[in-house]
Amino acid sequence: MRIFYAANDSVNLFGLRDSNIWYYNLYMPLVDIGNEVIRFDYNLSPHFQNLDFSNPKHKTFIDENRPKLEQEFLKQIKKAHSEKPIDLFFSYFYSACCSPEVIKEISKMGIVTMNWYCNASYQFHLVEKIAPSYDYCLVPEKFRLDDYKKIGANPIYCQEAANPNVYKPYNLPKKYEVTFVGQKYGDRLEYIQYLLDGGINIRVWGPNWKKRMSWKRTLFEKSKNLNRSLLGQSPVLQRISGDPLSDVELIKMFSRSKINLGFSSCGETHKTENRILQIRLRDFEVPMSGGFYIVEYMSELEEFFEIGKEIVCYHSKEDLLDKIKFYLSHPKEREIIRQASCKRAINDHTWQKRFKDVFDTIGLSK
Repeated sequence: MRIFYAANDSVNLFGLRDSNIWYYNLYMPLVDIGNEVIRFDYNLSPHFQNLDFSNPKHKTFIDENRPKLEQEFLKQIKKAHSEKPIDLFFSYFYSACCSPEVIKEISKMGIVTMNWYCNASYQFHLVEKIAPSYDYCLVPEKFRLDDYKKIGANPIYCQEAANPNVYKPYNLPKKYEVTFVGQKYGDRLEYIQYLLDGGINIRVWGPNWKKRMSWKRTLFEKSKNLNRSLLGQSPVLQRISGDPLSDVELIKMFSRSKINLGFSSCGETHKTENRILQIRLRDFEVPMSGGFYIVEYMSELEEFFEIGKEIVCYHSKEDLLDKIKFYLSHPKEREIIRQASCKRAINDHTWQKRFKDVFDTIGLSK
C-alpha cells in the first residue's frame, strides 16, 4: 500500500523538542509492515504549538499560516499521486492544521483519508471541525467513540501501543527503586509528594519538575536569605527532580528502575467533578521495554493486561504506597510480573499489529 503521511515527529512539549515519539510509534510501524510511505515535507512544529481557535494569539497564527500549509500539502500529495496512485492519506492533524474542505478534496482524488488523534479524552474540541471530513478517525479513547459519531465522524477504536524495534529491554543494573518520567501537571505532584512523605526513594524526570530562575532573581533570593527551593517546593522534591530525558535514556530508565510509575488522570480534570482517566503510550512502552509497571486502575486496562499478573494497578495514593512497599520487598513476585508484561506487550500490543488490524477491518490490506 502507498501512503502519504503527515504528522509531527515529536509532541512539541517544552524540553522535548528533540523527541521522535510519533516517528517511532506511527511512521516506522507503517513502514515495517511493508507499506511505501511518503512523508509530507513540511515543518509542522509551529502549527502544533498553536492549536486553540479560542486563543487570540493561536487564532492569528492559524489564520495566517494554515493556508500556507494547505497549499504545500495539496501540492505534494497531488505530485505523489500523479507519479503513482496513493492509497491512503494518514495524518496526525488538528483542526488548526488543515480545513475540512482540503481533506474532502483529497477524498475526491480517490484516496482514503485517516486521522490519528490521542488527546480527545479532554481536548476533543481541537479536532471537532476536521474529524467529520475524514473517511476514518483512529480513536484510542473508547468512551469518546459516540462523541465522534455525534459530529458525523467515522471512528475506529484503535488503542495505543509501542514499537518493539524501539522499545526494548536493556541489560542494565537496577539503579533506582521507583521512578516516574513525564510532565509535572495535574495531580502528579500530590502523588509524588505523598510517596516521599511515606519514605519512598523516588526520582522524577521531565518538563516542569526542575524549574530555573534568572541569575538576578537568584541573587535576590539569596540576599533575602529565603529558605526555599527554586521551585517553591521542598528541597527534597527539588533534589529528586531531573530534566527531560532523551528518547533512548527514557527507554533505558525503564530497565534501570525496580518500579516504573504511571498516571492515568488527564490534564487538570482531577479538579473537576468529572475526573477523566485515559490509557497512555506509557502503559505499553514500559512493559515492552521490560520494566515493572504500576499505574492507576481504569477498567479499560483489563482489556489489554491481566491486572496483578502482567501489570499492577493502584486505586489511591494509600494503595499505591502499600503496593510499592510490597513489591520493593518481593523481588521474585516483581520479576514474574515484569516478564509476563513484556511478553504480553510484544505479542499483542505493537503498533504493527494495531495497523494491520485496522487495515484488515476497512479492507485496505495489501
